[in-house]
Parts: sequence; structure tokens; C-alpha cells
Amino acid sequence: MSHLNDLSSLALPQGRLLAGDETERYLSLSLEGQPLIRLRLTREPALRLQVEAFHRRPVGPALWAACYWLFARDTQCQRLTWQLDESPTEALLSGLLVATEVAGQYVCERTLFWQQPQPWLGESVGNVYPQQMIISAGKRHPRRPIKPRGEVYRRFDARLGAWISLRTVEIDHDLERFHRWQNSPRVANFWEESGSLEKHRAYLNTLETDPHTLTLIGCFNDQPFAYFEAYWAKEDRIAPFCEAGDYDRGIHMLVGEEDHRGPHKVASWLSALVHYLFLDDPRTQRVVVEPRADNAKMIGHLHNQCFHCEKEFDFPHKRAALMILGRERFFDHCTLA
Repeated sequence: MSHLNDLSSLALPQGRLLAGDETERYLSLSLEGQPLIRLRLTREPALRLQVEAFHRRPVGPALWAACYWLFARDTQCQRLTWQLDESPTEALLSGLLVATEVAGQYVCERTLFWQQPQPWLGESVGNVYPQQMIISAGKRHPRRPIKPRGEVYRRFDARLGAWISLRTVEIDHDLERFHRWQNSPRVANFWEESGSLEKHRAYLNTLETDPHTLTLIGCFNDQPFAYFEAYWAKEDRIAPFCEAGDYDRGIHMLVGEEDHRGPHKVASWLSALVHYLFLDDPRTQRVVVEPRADNAKMIGHLHNQCFHCEKEFDFPHKRAALMILGRERFFDHCTLA
């Protein structure tokens, strides 16, 4: 296998710890110190799994944990083939496993695994918000759900060895931090939003009442480092330039803390941000970004995450590059760990 992560444990968002003992032929997993599952592994020509023991019932969480462990360990692994004596009903219904034509044989596809919303979005996630088309500001678009509050995404990045999480902006708590970031010369060069504390409070207040934009704080190990705006593209000024679909999302990005810059950090938070947007609504088919056309560094980071440049176009305030990443491409090339 290639691109292996040297794992002895993986932290889960609910605070639990998944520990593993893996050899060439066997994998034993435990959750919070209690045995969970033991597997026999056949690695050639492709990874095949046979259960030697389930230590807990129901079996669905154990199957999920084993898939997570193996996909996190090898980011190039695209498929796990399972041999099971019993039909894994729960896993089949969720899409975690897919039946094959061979009796007792099932596969877990990386592209399906990372579209499972749990546990990354937390336990409060409900059903998809129902669709009703409305018109606002002369634009026809789906009615948007009430914006969430608090933490919306959390995942342990096995390669970085750190938690990456997203939470919504709390203006009274985050204003001074946002103000400091916007007045950084590096940030101001691209955002052009430097100014007073009062200006920045008004800026965030406007977005808080705007149903098409969600403001987020990015954290590594719960320490804020970045500000993001996630918006519904159909209602945004970008819509005419990208032929926005009803559930396409767009993002604006700002890394405020200097010690959290660098390509390895960008790869972590950018993939997490896009992952969150695709999980937030399964009808979202594209994520779009419109950096300044001369921002070669950001465009390079976007290319590294499988965005492609559709074209350049002119906003009133800048020449922009339209960068697009489709849902299928993101999950087919997903290297989350």
C-alpha cells in the first residue's frame, strides 16, 4: 500500500478513541478500551476483509469503524471488499456497504464512505430541508433552512495529527479577532475590508441576517485560525457567471493566524470546508470560489484540491478566476484521512 499513516489510534468527534492493532494479516480494533472487531486481512491483489469476531452488537458501528481505520491509514485505497456471513442490513441501507453479485460479499467504496454525514456533522443533523422555490431580490431559488449555531463539523486529521473543526461566528466573541485579521496587511491586500471595529461589527451583523450566507470560524485543536463565508451561489452575485444550480455553494476564505499558514494546513482546512458543504446538503453538486485572478498561490491550493479554473471574469471590484469543484470529482478523488 502507498501513502500509509502510521496509526495506533484515531479520535472520534464524540470524544471516544478508536485504537487498533494491525499486522500484515490481522486487524483488531477497540473502542474506549473495549474490543470491537477482529478481522483477517488479505492484501493482494486488493484489500479483502473477513470477520473473525464481532465483540459488540449491533455490528454496524464496528463495520464503520473498520472502514474508517483502513481508509484513514491508506488515502489511496478506494475500495474494501468484505466477506460476511450475515447480511449487514444497517450498512446496506445507509450506503456504507454495497452488495456484489457474489453471495456474502460486499464492498465499501471510499467515494460513498466519505459522503456519510455522521459522525462529522454531529448528532443533531436531521433530514434534508424540504424544497420550496421562492423569489427574493428578484432571484428565484429554494427557501433556505435556518442557519445553524455552534459547531457544525469536526474531524481528526490523521495526517496532520490535529482536530479540524468549523463553528459559526458569534459576533461578540469573535469580533476583535475578525477585526485584527482584516487589518492584517496580507489579508487586506486581497479582502480590501480593513477598517474600524464598528465597520467590522456592521459587516458581520449584515451577514448574520443574510439567509444566503453562513459565517464560520475554522479551528485547529479548537484554536481559531481562519474565517470563512459559505454562501448559496444561486442568490449571490456570482450566479450569472457560473450558471449556479439551486444548491451550489460558494466560499470566501481568510487565514488570519500566521502560524497556521502553509500548504499542509491549507490541504487540511480546505478539504474539510468543502467536505462540510457537500455533507450539509446532499443536493449540493458544486462548490465555487472566485479568488482574484492574480492570486496565484490560492489558485494553486485550489488546483491541489481538484478545483479547476472554468474561466476568468470581471467583477466590478476585481478580475476573478472562477474555480469549480464538483461533488463527484471531490469524492472520487477524496484523500481525507
